[in-house]
Amino acid sequence: MGYDVVVTGLGAATPLGSTAQESWRNALAGRSGVRPVTRFDTSRLRTRVAGEVPGLDPTEFMDAKLAQRVDRFIHLGVAAARMAAKDARLAPNGGTRARLAVVMGNTFSGAQQLESGFDAMAHGEEDRLSPYFVTGALGNMAAGIIAMTLGAGGHNLTVNEACASGASAIGLGMQMLRNGEADAVVAGGCEAPITHMLFSGYHALRATSTRNDEPARASRPFDRDRDGFVPAEGGAVVVLETLDAAQRRGVRPYATLAGFGSSCDAFHVSRPEPNGDGAARCMRLALEDARLEPDEIDSVNAHGTATRLNDTMEARALGRVFGAAAARMPVTANKSLIGHAIGAAGAIEAVFSILSLRDQVVPPTANIEHPDPECGLEGVSIRARALPMRAVITNSFGFGGANASLVFRRIDGARGR
Repeated sequence: MGYDVVVTGLGAATPLGSTAQESWRNALAGRSGVRPVTRFDTSRLRTRVAGEVPGLDPTEFMDAKLAQRVDRFIHLGVAAARMAAKDARLAPNGGTRARLAVVMGNTFSGAQQLESGFDAMAHGEEDRLSPYFVTGALGNMAAGIIAMTLGAGGHNLTVNEACASGASAIGLGMQMLRNGEADAVVAGGCEAPITHMLFSGYHALRATSTRNDEPARASRPFDRDRDGFVPAEGGAVVVLETLDAAQRRGVRPYATLAGFGSSCDAFHVSRPEPNGDGAARCMRLALEDARLEPDEIDSVNAHGTATRLNDTMEARALGRVFGAAAARMPVTANKSLIGHAIGAAGAIEAVFSILSLRDQVVPPTANIEHPDPECGLEGVSIRARALPMRAVITNSFGFGGANASLVFRRIDGARGR
């Protein structure tokens, strides 16, 4: 049906703050949310720093008993969804909204809950498992509990495309609205991957930074001396509606979600396709969907993981899409300040892209001390940069070759600060 889809609500809990606005203020100030891990003993591990969400009390967003029974990724997702719904004036009305949908992305599901269960089994203490062990760890339970909380009786989907999960969830929500399958969609991602088991896995994979003595300088996208990503947790959610529906409700939107592209490298379980063919194809699909030419994109929110292969691939993909202009295009990499929140990363970066359009400013990319000449991105912003912007593209690329790109456009009369 081709309805214009707009963003009417934002919610987020990130290593930079327990709300979207706090996170955004700290991002613009260039403050890092990467710190030494506090959850478990990391002394035997290669990586000992992470982006942990500070100061989030899940009982502000759900019943205390329920909070005890579910994994932290659900806390983060429900908190972000409740904040976004309030921002969009979709507060619970005591009934079921049959055409309110929920689409959430995550990768590791209830990693903390599962680890505690494994520990009990290893010590022969099966009886220690809670009756809520299974339901508290299920990957679809963030979306399910969000629906219960908001009375969302429409589509209820969970997307697992590794690091592309959150962005793909938002893109699928847009498609539901365009197809007339929902009146509004609560979409985003949540992840809580800071566990001993997963850090041991990162250790084995040798994909994470070992700059443990300088946490704030550990995540270095597009820098010559980058040595891997920094794990992080977080949750971010947007409320999507058609422009007509938002106008009927008297809600001023933040921006238009104009385009979504999705592709697969079909190349390797963990390494990106070196020439960036799949990523470039994904960006082109998003631009085509948005009916925009490459020269109409004013900035890029890069996937920018700070891994050697991924950053180089993304730079090549940008060159394929934007040509010679890619070298000078304003680029930001939010993971330099937050770390990599895996399935939530694309949703967090979508929120930051929307706020970037709202405030007409590109947030800084930290730790670019020696730009990697192999990437050749001269336009990476090392400080917050005021810039007139009509449209931005944000990229998410995941293990298994999953790629997702979203295009947001500024609209007249958009919600201000």
